[in-house]
Amino acid sequence: MAPQKQVEEAIVSSMNETSHDEREDQTGADDSNFSLKSLLWHGGSVYDAWFSTASNQVAQVLLTLPYSFSQMGMLSGIILQLFYGFLGSWTAYLISVLYVEYRTRKERENVSFKNHVIQWFEVLDGLLGPFWKGVGLAFNCTFLLFGSVIQLIACASNIYYIDAHLDKRTWTYIFGACCATTVFIPSFHNYRIWSFLGLGMTTYTAWYLTIAALVHGQAEGVTHTGPTKLVLYFTGATNILYTFGGHAVTVEIMHAMWKPWKFKYIYLVATLYVFTLTLPSAAAVYWAFGDQLLTHSNAFSLLPRSGFRDAAVILMLIHQFITFGFACTPLYFVWEKVLGMHDTESIFLRALIRLPVVVPIWFLAIIFPFFGPINSAVGALLVSFTVYIIPALAHMLTYRSPFSRQNAAEKLPSFVPNWAVMYAINVFVVVWVFIVGFGFGGWASMTNFIKQVDTFGLFAKCYQCQPPAAVHH
Repeated sequence: MAPQKQVEEAIVSSMNETSHDEREDQTGADDSNFSLKSLLWHGGSVYDAWFSTASNQVAQVLLTLPYSFSQMGMLSGIILQLFYGFLGSWTAYLISVLYVEYRTRKERENVSFKNHVIQWFEVLDGLLGPFWKGVGLAFNCTFLLFGSVIQLIACASNIYYIDAHLDKRTWTYIFGACCATTVFIPSFHNYRIWSFLGLGMTTYTAWYLTIAALVHGQAEGVTHTGPTKLVLYFTGATNILYTFGGHAVTVEIMHAMWKPWKFKYIYLVATLYVFTLTLPSAAAVYWAFGDQLLTHSNAFSLLPRSGFRDAAVILMLIHQFITFGFACTPLYFVWEKVLGMHDTESIFLRALIRLPVVVPIWFLAIIFPFFGPINSAVGALLVSFTVYIIPALAHMLTYRSPFSRQNAAEKLPSFVPNWAVMYAINVFVVVWVFIVGFGFGGWASMTNFIKQVDTFGLFAKCYQCQPPAAVHH
């Protein structure tokens, strides 16, 4: 109990050193600031963290899960969603524990985090040294880079189902410019209203997919043959692994909380809510269209056009803008730190500094315009390490000595009786994800990815735009 009290006191004392604006928001001393900034702009509560976590966890992948079900079959799709959802919640818990451990140690050394956002690679550096800092930085940044690319591709793919007068590549140019405006959002404190709206948008879209598929009924001659090939099965599995891999921004979301030690089970609660969106929608769309989804990675492409569908498309476009910001903001922080400008208070100067981060993302989205295969490739090669393997290994190494275990800032959860069980769970995570996620998943997703490049070529002007009837139905 004493170490836990020390953790809370140390972090509270650090929060007291935050900037003037943030102090006003926490105390609510200024009514006008409370109504404008605190309500819409600054958020650091448990609820803000939950909305941010849930909103970030399910975005465009909602539209590709029926595609994964067609590759794996209904039963495997449901089982693996549950499995990876709980596995992801476990490693998010590990990350939160390591964050609290790192921050507690630094507070004891009187380190101030005023105008500084702690990131995952800094936690690894502080607990395990520069090698782990480099590993964490490389995997996290690459994952976030391609996560941002996926959002741009998805924007172009979705808007095409409303307006086909412009090809998808042109839409990518347009949405790249729109998403670049996220450089003006300082940090995760400022995503309160966006997170709330984003989760509402994906909730609407998920239930639209479910109801529209059930109302449509099964397509004529529908077949459900999956799984038929190992390469398709493991491609779908890694897309599901990617679904529950929002951990790349976990530390930044925690740091934005007024009481970050309360994050421990937020990811699990968010995942339980996400299940209510992903399981019914993926199952219903797969039931209705079956094997047709094998050539339609975006679920919108098979549903008849209606006002409800257009509303879902527009809401997903707005949410993808939000998700782009979620993925890019940690990259902005890293870039600011590289340039030594992270403590700059001017929003406009920070925005100018951040713009070069958007350019390569924009360019990659134009080179690889097929987000379904990219989801799987990112899942196998990056998410497997960033989200599952590295947190489990880092936790084991951080607490490898009896002294570190005895003086841990966070004690074991109530459902884990001792450290031997904790290590057994972590070893299982590492072995399973390395063999199944990275090994088989990497082979399958890269095989599928290369096939897409060979079939459609790089810089494809309008990927999966044929036949036109699918757009104007």
